[in-house]
Amino acid sequence: MFSVAILAGGLATRLRPITETIPKALVEVAGKPFIVRQLDYLRDQGITQVVLCVGYLGEMIRDLVGDGYDLGLHIRYSEDGARLLGTGGALKKAVPLLGDNFFVLYGDSFLPISFYEVQSAYVNSEQKALMTVLKNQNQWDTSNVLFARDQLIEYNKRTPRPNMNYIDYGLGIFSSAVFDPFPAEQPLDLADIYQGLSVQGQLAGFEVCDRFYEIGSPSGLKETEEYFLIKDRV
Repeated sequence: MFSVAILAGGLATRLRPITETIPKALVEVAGKPFIVRQLDYLRDQGITQVVLCVGYLGEMIRDLVGDGYDLGLHIRYSEDGARLLGTGGALKKAVPLLGDNFFVLYGDSFLPISFYEVQSAYVNSEQKALMTVLKNQNQWDTSNVLFARDQLIEYNKRTPRPNMNYIDYGLGIFSSAVFDPFPAEQPLDLADIYQGLSVQGQLAGFEVCDRFYEIGSPSGLKETEEYFLIKDRV
């Protein structure tokens, strides 16, 4: 299985005051820090190598998780440094730790999905990157993907159009070569990279049917906690 980059460096302003003293990754969800729930799930999926892209209060994540040995993982860290690099800039910096191809997972998302199936779809697509998509129809957030007949036609987070009924599900795969043209140590948004690949016809799509869970907002945190309270009892 490919390694996984987890983007966990943001300021999480929507969750304040909770995140004034801890990073979003350490917010407790049904009695466990969210990052621990993510990492446990990755291990159960057969993932062994994880790179945590950290920024705001990142040392607190490192203090809790360490090298991942106790979780059955090998975890390394890529730190933004003096200024936040954004999702794309953080990945650019982490590329040397990730290998030729790697998963990208947002640090506030829990995704009931088969990573193996997504990796197989990416390999078979022979594209530079892959985005998982969900037929959202503006249910959980603004839909921003035009996906038809198993083809991802366009992703556009900044100016989505009415005919876009799908949304970025939260798990992607990239070839490390995608990041070669971008300068190091410069802020960059992953959404812009995704959009450029989509209009160039170099972004594969993988449709998912089960909803995602996220802790990026108070309402999302509440729904995610309810999900785990039920899941942990089963």
